[in-house]
Amino acid sequence: MVIIDDFNGSLDQHWTQVLTGGAYLQIRNSVLRLAYDKAGRDSYSDAQIDDYTMLSRKEYLWRPPLRMTVRARFSHNTVDVADTNTAKKVLLGTAGFGFWNKPFTMQGHWFTKPQAVWFFYSAPPSNMALVPGLPGWGWKAQIINTTAVGMAINSMPAALAAGYARLTNKQPSGHAIRRFVGAHEKIITNNIKDWHTYKLEWRQRESAFWVDDKLLYKTDTAPTRPLGFVAWLDNEYAVVTPRGELKFGKTACDKQWLEIDKISIEPL
Repeated sequence: MVIIDDFNGSLDQHWTQVLTGGAYLQIRNSVLRLAYDKAGRDSYSDAQIDDYTMLSRKEYLWRPPLRMTVRARFSHNTVDVADTNTAKKVLLGTAGFGFWNKPFTMQGHWFTKPQAVWFFYSAPPSNMALVPGLPGWGWKAQIINTTAVGMAINSMPAALAAGYARLTNKQPSGHAIRRFVGAHEKIITNNIKDWHTYKLEWRQRESAFWVDDKLLYKTDTAPTRPLGFVAWLDNEYAVVTPRGELKFGKTACDKQWLEIDKISIEPL
């Protein structure tokens, strides 16, 4: 299966639109804009296209080996990883594009083990500290693979670590969180207000990411289950830390958007 969409006039019928809380889509000059003009702490806003909303998980379309290429830019830059006080001046909530298995509801209820290979952004108050030495927010190349060898639980692995911390008053290490979640990440430092071409290759036993044809990150792990494609912008945040914190919420923000010039997905 091959998908190539340059948004020449209309949205390809392959995509399902998900628009919540005043979010909207626009196509102008062969560019798709996912946006909302305002979002509040009391309501969820999400501008999204995907190809899994109408499918059961066993019907998800994408398996390795494949290559995804997305040319995109954002309305605001990323949070400075050294100064969380700048968050109000940058892109808020979460955003990105790539493949995942939609493991939870918007109420924070987990119903399967998360898997993802994607470009993922989050801003404070998000703090998903999944990999030791890296901030729990920012623009990242990210792999999550909770069905790695040795996994024998059916709920969110980080939730298990959080429960352990609260019951024993012992803090699980960052390495324990990473082992539970199967997370691998690399911070992307490019100015996301500029157009960039993002590419990932998802193979049977490895994942690799490029920005503007420069190799950013390569790791010998990859999701093992079928996944669905998503591109989105929302006002959600999540906290998952080695201290045992686990919570979800929404953040207030003014107008934000993600523009996409082209999406291609093709087998290798």
